[in-house]
Amino acid sequence: MGSMPENEVQKGVEQDDLVMPLIDFGAFLHGDPATKKATADQILHAFKTSGFLYLQNHGVPKDQVSLAFAESAQFFARPQAQKDALGWTTPDANRGYVTWGREKVTQSSNPEEIAKLRASNPDLKESMEIGREGVPGLPNQWPAHLDAEGQKFTEDMKRFFLTLKDLHMQVMRAIAIGMMGLDHERFFDSYTDAGDNNLRLLHYPPVKRSVWRDNPSQVRAGEHSDYGSITLLFQDQVGGLEVKSPRGTWVRATPIEGTIVVNAGDLLARWSNDMIKSTNHRVIQPPPPKDAAADADPDALIPARYSIAYFCNPNFDRLIEALPGTWEETGKKYEPINSGDYLVMRLAATY
Repeated sequence: MGSMPENEVQKGVEQDDLVMPLIDFGAFLHGDPATKKATADQILHAFKTSGFLYLQNHGVPKDQVSLAFAESAQFFARPQAQKDALGWTTPDANRGYVTWGREKVTQSSNPEEIAKLRASNPDLKESMEIGREGVPGLPNQWPAHLDAEGQKFTEDMKRFFLTLKDLHMQVMRAIAIGMMGLDHERFFDSYTDAGDNNLRLLHYPPVKRSVWRDNPSQVRAGEHSDYGSITLLFQDQVGGLEVKSPRGTWVRATPIEGTIVVNAGDLLARWSNDMIKSTNHRVIQPPPPKDAAADADPDALIPARYSIAYFCNPNFDRLIEALPGTWEETGKKYEPINSGDYLVMRLAATY
């Protein structure tokens, strides 16, 4: 199980014993075997310690990312009736528009507790969920029929989905090398090639600063861990993402231009018998403005935030159980579970 000493990696964030390293993925994509192994070790080390990292030189074209953000903003600016007509339906589908306050992300699995949280402290966001194309009976809720802008959105998001699917496979290859060596680079390919992933466009509308004055525990997205293998997160420059440190404090994952925040999810933690960490995180109000007068004004608006998350999952027909080399000394912590069943179970508790 390879690892890279922490002091050899540039640190994107370091606070309260939490380090989110800044890793050059171009060295993995284009380097020689020794360079690939060293980069893979850096990634595995980050996932074993904090569960979070920043990825730069990741191969996703900058113009494609900019276009996705622009078209996301255009989509959320549509009339509410148009968005509602594309609404999310079931956990099995997990496709379509989710209005403000419907989802409540939390670590709880108790329906009554989640309902109380949703009523008292709703997540201040709306989203558009996009899944793999071509799944019988589970179509994406595209706006292509609405107008030319909707047609272009549909084409561009299909393309973006596939670009991120390729990156998911590459990151999983790095994890395989880190865990099992260069000879096992493609170990996860048969678990990731279907692309049973979820592209989520997120809009956190502007809200008055008084919302947090009146309810200090208010969040834009509640404390949670992600469900799948890894998540690829694109942030705008507004900020608000926080990661829970080993000390139990909240550390801001400050946006770094041109990077993707990558974090491990619950299924990858199960797969690794908890050698890899699936770390809790949340989205709150962004850092206060430098303008003290604006910060003191309760009617001042906290700006809108946009982000794009690509939730990567093992193929829904695959069984997930502790990998060789992770459990022989300690025993298996989890029973084997089907990937698709697990994701539906978690989503059903969230909505």
